[in-house]
Amino acid sequence: MSIYGTLERIYGDAVEAQQARYAAALESFARIYGPGPVHIFRAPGRVNLIGEHTDYNHGFVLPVALDRDVLLLARPRSDPVVHLRNAEPEFAPRTFTIGPTVPPAPRGDWSNYVRGAAQMVARQVGAHVREAGAHVREAGAHVREAGAHLCGMDALVAGAPPCGTPRGAGVSSSSALTVAAALALAHLNGWQPEPVPFARMCSEAEWYVGTRGGIMDQFIALLARPGHALFLDCRPQGPDQYTFAHVPLPSEFHILVADTGVHHANVRGEFNLRVAACRAGVACLRPRYPGITHLRDVQDVDWTELDPLLPEALTVAEARARGADLDDVPLPVDDAELRVRACCRHVHSENERVRATVAALEAVARGAGNVTVAGHLLDEAHASARDDYDVSCPELEALVEAARAVEGTAGARLTGAGWGGCIVALVHRDAVSDFEARVSRRYREAIGREPRIFACRAGGGAEQIDGP
Repeated sequence: MSIYGTLERIYGDAVEAQQARYAAALESFARIYGPGPVHIFRAPGRVNLIGEHTDYNHGFVLPVALDRDVLLLARPRSDPVVHLRNAEPEFAPRTFTIGPTVPPAPRGDWSNYVRGAAQMVARQVGAHVREAGAHVREAGAHVREAGAHLCGMDALVAGAPPCGTPRGAGVSSSSALTVAAALALAHLNGWQPEPVPFARMCSEAEWYVGTRGGIMDQFIALLARPGHALFLDCRPQGPDQYTFAHVPLPSEFHILVADTGVHHANVRGEFNLRVAACRAGVACLRPRYPGITHLRDVQDVDWTELDPLLPEALTVAEARARGADLDDVPLPVDDAELRVRACCRHVHSENERVRATVAALEAVARGAGNVTVAGHLLDEAHASARDDYDVSCPELEALVEAARAVEGTAGARLTGAGWGGCIVALVHRDAVSDFEARVSRRYREAIGREPRIFACRAGGGAEQIDGP
């Protein structure tokens, strides 16, 4: 049965380009691994409309899944070996064995996202899933019973632009790869996980690469709904119990993503310093609020009460001395400075902006609101990320300034971790062409390079697509 009958549902007007992409991926897979049945899995990139650096603080986020995704083509093996290839030639082939402990490749190697997913799946299939009564299934010619050996795969990853998710652009191509790999290996090993616990497991699997992120990217990759953003409360209400809601997006406004083309060095180290600054803030607030574990615990306390309790800065050593839990966060030397007060202020104010944006969009959907309210909140979020969290850069500032100069742009801000990557803008559909032309020109004049700009369709979540 052809796969192409489902592509229009997923990609809409872009179906023809996607058909060519899928056909090329299938041809490449057959050339590398030979003819035979193939399973195809896809996981979308995402843009976070608002709610930056709040997820790992148990805060609120509002991401949107893109109609640009990572594809992983897979064929099961009779042994636990993964043969991994990438359609992009700069990524070298990799081979490893699935098990409860998968040795990492060198730091920064692309295969570590798949290794982390494989290790997570192996542990679940080998222990927790069986204990929970995991079902038996037939995979290829092998019947996998509880306790049987793990199934590896021959796999090809295809995620390159223009149809795929751009790398290093702050739209979470790495998390999309993790989710696609985990989904493939779970399927091949007879495990059909529930979406919410699976999203949490995938987020923890990505810690394998050394960045201690939150759950947002994996939740939107698995739980997205076309035409909607996902409001997610990142604080669990119980074991794998989270509050989330699909928020309709205004049809007359498009989400435009503009990529700076810049990915600055040492981003992982800077990211971990921001995580540490927030945890240091928790430690400083604990004498007044003894039960606090995350900044979310004091979200409903007025900032004027919190501000004097937080030092402007602490070193890593000073934060540890105050009881900050930093053991699982890779950090540089102990005298590295943590901007405690400013980082905590950003998280506190950003959570309020997320809630206000949800209310504004819901009012628009009821015919009782104006998109400019949400746009102003995006502008405020950018200022906070730039000034308090200190994650902007000249290239991002140039793009935001150019975007806001276009009539029809309701608001614009950096999205993703920062230090390069992308901005997101809410743009009226009649202004999209003008936005693309004028933002490109102004960015070239200011920075001397061409930005990648693409209008996004809010797509659905990760899924398996039957192969031919």
